[in-house]
Amino acid sequence: MSRVRAGILDQPRQRRVPEVRKRGENVTNLPCLLAVFAHPDDESFRCGGMLALAARRGVRVHLLTATRGEAGMPDDSPMYRPEELAHVHMQELRCACRALGIAEPHILEYPDGYLERIDTEELTRTILDEIEMVHPQVLVSFGPDGLSGHPDHIAVGRCVAAAFEKSEQVAALYTVAVPRSLTEQLGMERVRGVPDECINLTVDVSAAWETKMAAIRCHATQVRSSPMLWAPAERQRAFFGIEHFVRVACRHPEQDILAALFA
Repeated sequence: MSRVRAGILDQPRQRRVPEVRKRGENVTNLPCLLAVFAHPDDESFRCGGMLALAARRGVRVHLLTATRGEAGMPDDSPMYRPEELAHVHMQELRCACRALGIAEPHILEYPDGYLERIDTEELTRTILDEIEMVHPQVLVSFGPDGLSGHPDHIAVGRCVAAAFEKSEQVAALYTVAVPRSLTEQLGMERVRGVPDECINLTVDVSAAWETKMAAIRCHATQVRSSPMLWAPAERQRAFFGIEHFVRVACRHPEQDILAALFA
């Protein structure tokens, strides 16, 4: 999952929700979650299990990805031109979404590695347009630390928070997180853990383990650079088998589908 500049980019328990769609039912009447992330693979590594479980339980799960991942090339990958790598990563992302059982991703074409430099109002408007299109009750994205400190993650998380503030129809905003106790237990220096008391939602994704790992494996060009994927099984389960979230805000608790499903 390490990302290096490539090619030309040198510049600037479970209360239930409806499980099946009735014939003739308006799709917008179904519960919906919109996940917004920066790069292909962000959706799978930290919240893929939750997305898969939500989809299995009748939630429409949509994904908005801000970049095509043209700068995300591990050191040991073959050398691709940026457009080639973008195509590879988009195909990997579509594979991951199929594995998770969620909707086809909506992939934007903002420059990978440069989201902190783009017009934040423009990206916020784009997220608002997606909200108007899919009618989510819940947004999921990165928190202020970007999970890893990646500037693209931070920029996307900031714009999602701004979009939430502007959209009264969205009930709750969650961010992906890792409790500090876990980062210390696993010695994960690259992951920015949050104080354990900040975690509002913990999802055991054991029932979706194989699904999540299949989605991660779809991101073949990124798998090589993730030490956790080569770690002992017990260590993998500790990190990938439980997903953690911070509920940043909730204006309509009765519409918080994640709390209904997993709290």
